[in-house]
Amino acid sequence: MNKKMMIFIISDSLGETARTIARACISQFENKEEWDIRRYPFINSTELLKEVLDEAKKNDALVLYSLVSEELANYSGDYCTENEIESVDLLSSIILKMSTKSNSKPLREAGLIRKMDKSYFERVEAIEFAVKYDDGKDPRGLLKADLVLVGISRTSKTPLSMYLANKHIKVANVPLVPEVPIPKELANVDPRKIIGLTNSPEKLNTIRVERLKSMGLSGSANYAKLDRILEELDYSEEVMKNLKCPVINVANKAIEETAGIILDILKENGMSIIKDYDI
Repeated sequence: MNKKMMIFIISDSLGETARTIARACISQFENKEEWDIRRYPFINSTELLKEVLDEAKKNDALVLYSLVSEELANYSGDYCTENEIESVDLLSSIILKMSTKSNSKPLREAGLIRKMDKSYFERVEAIEFAVKYDDGKDPRGLLKADLVLVGISRTSKTPLSMYLANKHIKVANVPLVPEVPIPKELANVDPRKIIGLTNSPEKLNTIRVERLKSMGLSGSANYAKLDRILEELDYSEEVMKNLKCPVINVANKAIEETAGIILDILKENGMSIIKDYDI
């Protein structure tokens, strides 16, 4: 049986990027099973680095290193040259060219991509939360939410939930309908997390008529009648008063504008929940 050819992945972070590259390259060869990848993450000192490189030399390994630290990258390059070890520096030349092109200095800080990945996954989690707990589907979500929006139909509850989810905020929303009791869970939600949404009767009438027509229904249905809209608005006003929550009139406001007002209110209430990411 032939001895496996070894690839040493050395990184001052997780080393996932280098391992992905190694696997992509191995896939181009028929003898894929003859390669053995060994990953050495979080190598943050020359002492640790030397131990790994000594092992690479002993095993006649190909060394792929993604070291953000300039000191460690230079050490690896010098060691591999002096000891005739085949090696590839996966980051330094690219960082240098980007630095030259942009006329800016790189941070040289390990693990930044993990922070970006964390941001991405938290955004996805918030979006999935918004979908799961949209339109009062499951009242259990109210106690898990960062923010709860309440309002009658066509007050932008769902679009706002999705927009804020993209800012890592878990939003649940509850439709207010006179004939349907509000979820009992709502009484246990911190009032500072609840925002009421309303709209002008005329705007609601126009929006609801168009909504019905888009569904192939008559625009004169009770849902779009002004009397019914006024009844719903009166009911929602009473509910919001009992909840002691701030109320935003979304009439003639873009989603972004309303979202900005919501974030300002949360901040004023000491409920700032924006994550420390570029969003």
